[in-house]
Amino acid sequence: MLSYQHSFHAGNMADVHKHAMLAWMLSYLTRKDKPLTYMETHAGRALYDLGDSAALKTGEAAQGIAKARQWFAADHPYAVALDAVAASHGPNAYPGSPLIAAHLLRASDPLFLSELHPQEFAALQTVMKPHRAICQHRDGWEMALSQCPPDPRRGILLIDPSFEVKSDYETIPKTIGQIHRKWGVGVIVLWYPILTDAPHTAMIHHMKQDHPEALSHEVRFPPARPGHRMVGSGLFVMNPPYGLEKETAWLSARFAKL
Repeated sequence: MLSYQHSFHAGNMADVHKHAMLAWMLSYLTRKDKPLTYMETHAGRALYDLGDSAALKTGEAAQGIAKARQWFAADHPYAVALDAVAASHGPNAYPGSPLIAAHLLRASDPLFLSELHPQEFAALQTVMKPHRAICQHRDGWEMALSQCPPDPRRGILLIDPSFEVKSDYETIPKTIGQIHRKWGVGVIVLWYPILTDAPHTAMIHHMKQDHPEALSHEVRFPPARPGHRMVGSGLFVMNPPYGLEKETAWLSARFAKL
């Protein structure tokens, strides 16, 4: 299915959770003077306008980044990326994960981005053209399986599906297991929504059994509007960078006050 459009949801609390954690991990990994590979399976369009009709219709950004922006000091990697994008694209601009990565990585760090939706892919290519990214109009799972292990071997893979298809919850553990077996040293990050009927529960239970050394972090937040099913956000991180657990505790404390 290709109906999902992240423009309606950009800058929501799930994005705050996912992007703040991603930015911290990228900042940590780039402290070492060694190149790394960044890959993303469901890249989206990379840049969003929080003042457009899609964002205003749902109000998710107003209940998300508009409230959470004050949590982050100016030197936090997430804030650094947000400020850079605002300076380049205007105050209503919000970066997707590819653009956050582009602002935090170095010239020696390759970016491989996959997006299957034709319109989203076209926008992705335009936005990421100045940032040396290799954008592929193909299934993200296929890209990850064929690209791993990447060169440089050190790196991070973000898996951020829309979960439009219910079978995703059943197939994801197996596919991530295949990727991990091919690329045992990679930081593999899966984002998943926490919905009112909790369809993620069995998937995460399965993955914790298969990968007990991984870090699992979930936050809860009020629904963005009456009847909205998303009430939280989760990240499952294999080979988590040192210190990530401390960062998750800091972020959990902020979400707990919502």
